[in-house]
Amino acid sequence: MKKYKIAVYAITKNEEKHVDRWVSSMMEADAIYVLDTGSTDKTVEKLEKYSKVHVTQKKFTPWRFDTARNESLELVPENYDICICTDLDEVFEKGWRKKLEECWKEDTTRLQYNYNWSLDKNNRPLVNFYISKIHSRKNYTWRHPVHEVLTATTNLDNVVTTDMITVNHYPDTTKSRGSYLPLLELSVKEDPDDDRNMHYLGREYMYYGKWNEAIDTLIRHLSLPKALWKDERCASMRFIGRCYKNINRYEEAKMWYKKAKKEAPYLRDSYIELALLYYEQKNWEGVIKEVTNALNIKEKEKTYINEVFSWNETPYDLLAIAYYNIGNYVLAYKYSTLALKENPHDKRLKNNKSIIKEKMKNT
Repeated sequence: MKKYKIAVYAITKNEEKHVDRWVSSMMEADAIYVLDTGSTDKTVEKLEKYSKVHVTQKKFTPWRFDTARNESLELVPENYDICICTDLDEVFEKGWRKKLEECWKEDTTRLQYNYNWSLDKNNRPLVNFYISKIHSRKNYTWRHPVHEVLTATTNLDNVVTTDMITVNHYPDTTKSRGSYLPLLELSVKEDPDDDRNMHYLGREYMYYGKWNEAIDTLIRHLSLPKALWKDERCASMRFIGRCYKNINRYEEAKMWYKKAKKEAPYLRDSYIELALLYYEQKNWEGVIKEVTNALNIKEKEKTYINEVFSWNETPYDLLAIAYYNIGNYVLAYKYSTLALKENPHDKRLKNNKSIIKEKMKNT
């Protein structure tokens, strides 16, 4: 097995809480290069305690993620073979270097590997998909002001996929994402035909409660010639439905959820979102039908599109409530038990199960 010269590179700002865990995870590399973009806490001080870590400081005005990523990549000397881009809230599972060297062939230029974007309290993956931020030192650049993408600068982009390497993501939920919206607007302005950025912009408008802007932008996404990935198209349709639901236009919401189901019938999310709409309307038979269809989908696709609520206690909880309201207390009890099994410390679920049990005794 060939030995390669491997470097980790990253950008950071005010992430002192992550430093020790992150460096520990990255120590299997030959060197670690960090570009600090303006920390006011002890991030730099903590990083500089490690001899393997090389820290450079630089502020960027105006801020763009791709510019900062490319500057951080430039910190890596050109005699390195493999570069690994990570963020400080990401952790490799131990032994990653040996697995990387086993996977990397002479003609490999990029590696695609497991990314657990979201984990539960027991460290079980909730949203899992592939990412490809391990790449050869030369002939790659980062593009787009936000949600930046690693892009080959030549026709040579030989990607190898492995399930042996896993990165876990432990985000700091207190950090603001306030810069994302203007950067996404800029990204779409720079490249209006990019379907991925158009989808992300529509989603961001939705997060901000800009319902009409979100609907218009997501419909634009669906109209783009490059918008062919069914999972993402399905998500845009669901988000349009979600926006209509939030402005109390329930028939349009229902129509878009049904479109989403048709677009990607192998994903649970559209069924569950429609079930949640029916729940609000007290359409219990509709809830039962949609959740049952969702639960018939046993395989979780390896995509960032997956919604956590499609695979946690929510489907069982919805069924328990629906069956209770139509008077089928046996099935209500069954599904309340399954919901509680998924989330055993939830007080509302415990209380619901007690209510159903009491109802069964008195009927």
